[in-house]
Amino acid sequence: MGILDKLFGSKVSSEEVKLIPWNRLTSIDQLIKIEKESIHQPIVIFKHSSRCGVSSMTFRQFENNFNIENDKVKLYFLDLIAFREVSNEVAIRFQVMHQSPQLIVLKNGNTIHHSSHYSIDAGLLENFS
Repeated sequence: MGILDKLFGSKVSSEEVKLIPWNRLTSIDQLIKIEKESIHQPIVIFKHSSRCGVSSMTFRQFENNFNIENDKVKLYFLDLIAFREVSNEVAIRFQVMHQSPQLIVLKNGNTIHHSSHYSIDAGLLENFS
């Protein structure tokens, strides 16, 4: 599908729609559950700012390039504008300086990768699954 199709509302077939299995991260209490889940499979947290053009572009690019089986990693989406206190706690708990956009990968309760801005690459997740 070309850019003009996107701008002028061309219909998209169901084959072209890629469903990304996002889980919303909306509370600090979820972080305990996420740490435990990371023992069984890698956890990915995508911190996104809805006020930032770079964040929006990076998020779209991440989704377009995401191509990992659903059971290999579990994805969490954090709207850091709406849930600032959760974002702050993620930085403290997982010992990563706050950035936006930011991708954090957890395994066994620890941060094993983090990247931000143009360094975020969905293809890197293959290394952790």
